[in-house]
Amino acid sequence: MDKQVWFVTGASKGLGLSLVKKLLAGGYRVAATSRNVDELQNAVGVRTERFLPLAVKLTEEESVAAAITKTIAHFGSLDVVVNNAGYGLLGALEELSDADARQNFDVNVFGSINVIRKALPQMREQRSGHILNIASIGGFTGAFPGFGIYCATKFAVHGFSESLAEEVRPFGIHVTVVSPGYFRTNFLEDSSLNVPVNAIDAYQNVRESQKIHQESYNGNQPGDPDKAAALMIEVAGMPEPPVHLFLGQDAYELAEAKIRAVQKDMASMQVSATSTGFSETLFS
Repeated sequence: MDKQVWFVTGASKGLGLSLVKKLLAGGYRVAATSRNVDELQNAVGVRTERFLPLAVKLTEEESVAAAITKTIAHFGSLDVVVNNAGYGLLGALEELSDADARQNFDVNVFGSINVIRKALPQMREQRSGHILNIASIGGFTGAFPGFGIYCATKFAVHGFSESLAEEVRPFGIHVTVVSPGYFRTNFLEDSSLNVPVNAIDAYQNVRESQKIHQESYNGNQPGDPDKAAALMIEVAGMPEPPVHLFLGQDAYELAEAKIRAVQKDMASMQVSATSTGFSETLFS
C-alpha cells in the first residue's frame, strides 16, 4: 500500500492537510493541490520526491488536466483521488446573491467533477482506483438554518458520487462519499466560511446559527482531523470499501435523526401517496 499514488485537492489546510501529512508519514506518494503552491509547501513542511505540490485552479479544466498529467508523469500511476477542496457559505437563501450561490457550486461541485473527469481515463486504463469525495453531514441533512446553499452543494456531491459508484464499478474503480460532522479544522474561520454581505435582520434564526458556529463551535469541534485522515487511508485500502462513510459521532446521530424523520413522513402519507397510480379499468 505504500506505493499507492494519492491526489488530494484543497491540501493546504484542514482535513486535506492532515491527510497529506499522514500519507507522507506512512510512505505513500502524494500529489496535492492548492491555489498557492508556496503556501501548500510550507504547510506540509516536507520536501521529498514522494510529494508533488501543485498550484491548481479547480474551476478551470485546463489547470486540472495539467495537474493530473504532471502527477501521472511524476509517479507513473494514479490510485486514489480525494476531492477535498471546498468552502462554506453561510446565509439565508434570500440573503445570498446568484453569484454567491453559483460560486459555491463552481468550487464545491463542479471543481470536483473536473478532477473526476480528468482522472478517470487513467483509472479506467488501470482498471483500478478509488475516488473519495468529501461531502458533509450537511449533504445528508439540511436542517441547518443559513446553510442552504452549502448543503445543496454537498447534497449534489452525495448524488453524483452514488451514480458515479455504479458507473465505474465495471472498471474496478471504487467511490466513497465522505460525510464528516464537526471536525476541529479552520472550516468555521473567515478564510473558509463566507457570510452574506447584505444580511437581513428578520432572519434571527440564521443570525443565531451564524453566531453559534463562529463563536461557540469554532475551535471546539469534537472531531480529530488526524483520526479522520487515518480512517480514510484505511478505507482506501479495503478490497470492498463503503460507498457512504460518515465521520464522527455527531454525523451518525444527525444521519440517524434524518432517517427517522423521513421514515415518519413516509409512514404518515404511505396509504395516500402509494395510491397515486392509474386505476386499472376492466372491460368485459
